[in-house]
Amino acid sequence: MPELPEVETTVRGLARRLHGERVDRLVLNRPDMRFPFPHGLGQRLTGARITALDRRAKYGLIHTDRDDTLIFHLGMSGRWRIDPAEPDRHDHLLLFAGGRLFALNDPRRFGFVDLVPTDKLQAWPAFAAMGPEPLGADFTPQHLHAAFSGRRQAIKLLLLDQRIVAGLGNIYVCEALWRARIHPGRAAGRVSLAGLRRLVPAIREVLEQSIREGGSTLRDFAGPEGSLGYFAKQFDVYGRTGLPCHRDDGGAIRRFAQGGRSTWYCPRCQR
Repeated sequence: MPELPEVETTVRGLARRLHGERVDRLVLNRPDMRFPFPHGLGQRLTGARITALDRRAKYGLIHTDRDDTLIFHLGMSGRWRIDPAEPDRHDHLLLFAGGRLFALNDPRRFGFVDLVPTDKLQAWPAFAAMGPEPLGADFTPQHLHAAFSGRRQAIKLLLLDQRIVAGLGNIYVCEALWRARIHPGRAAGRVSLAGLRRLVPAIREVLEQSIREGGSTLRDFAGPEGSLGYFAKQFDVYGRTGLPCHRDDGGAIRRFAQGGRSTWYCPRCQR
């Protein structure tokens, strides 16, 4: 599934071509993706000007001058294609603006779009209970310390809880915990404030680094202009079962199942 850096990469790629443009036409090639397309989507967007593009957690936001915001989620395999050379049967939504074609492509159809009044965004069900953005000013060691207080659940599982912090996914939590030298199975309430002061910048750094590299191309993700992400080449733990720890501490990366997902860590340097 495209995670926060992949969605941020997508939004930035779209913004370079879409910001300030007027929607000439919108075509739906099927009635639904994961959910039905919003009623009247084409009529509501045709003629609207794109005023800004943004991201909330793993959702992309396209704001318009009609005070509506198009929300998109890429699901498991979704991506936007700009001026594709060939049509594709998985191009489910076609948006024409600024003399270009923007095609929302999703072979598995786990993605979806919605259209919401901009002033109602914070009340949209997926956003209403979300925690702070991990790259935002409200995401601090003190925030995590309060959220984790008295909690016996593993820190990795709580970092994936969108009510605590918005948009963190499995890859980047594994990587950040390694950078902060924190064992992913450790009870969150037992991680000291000093440990959280290592963790918060580690989360920011790993996300920002991945965004600079265009995200992590695992399986079929690519940016809107077809570029691949290269951060996967720099993983320290994710997917590296049995390989030496990059800290050269004599440890070998291990994998175990946690909350139905794979977790990777170094038993030597993560405590």
